[in-house]
Amino acid sequence: MSAEQHGNPGFPVLATPALLGLFEKAAIAAMADRLAAGEGSVGTGASLQHLAATPLGQTVTIIARITGVEGKRVSFALDAHDEHEKIGTCSHDRFIVDIARFGDRLAKKTANKASDSPAQS
Repeated sequence: MSAEQHGNPGFPVLATPALLGLFEKAAIAAMADRLAAGEGSVGTGASLQHLAATPLGQTVTIIARITGVEGKRVSFALDAHDEHEKIGTCSHDRFIVDIARFGDRLAKKTANKASDSPAQS
């Protein structure tokens, strides 16, 4: 989860992309009880502010609050703290989807890509 592992040598701290992943996991967990059987959610947008560096090995705590629900769109405000201070904030939107239908659409895209590829001999 370090910045170094994300291509930024010299910074042994929590990487911004890793922090975004933690925000997303927290939002998924926060809306789990709102999903019907066969439903899941996909992220559709995020605006993140990474406010302070977190040394590797420290515990990061994420607080997720649902700020709005419009149809199948669920909006969140999230805050992250390490063992010493607030390290980030994020506004994040997720969209509730039918997992089977999502898989079908993905399979069609994959099949279309394969049929669009030039023939190989």
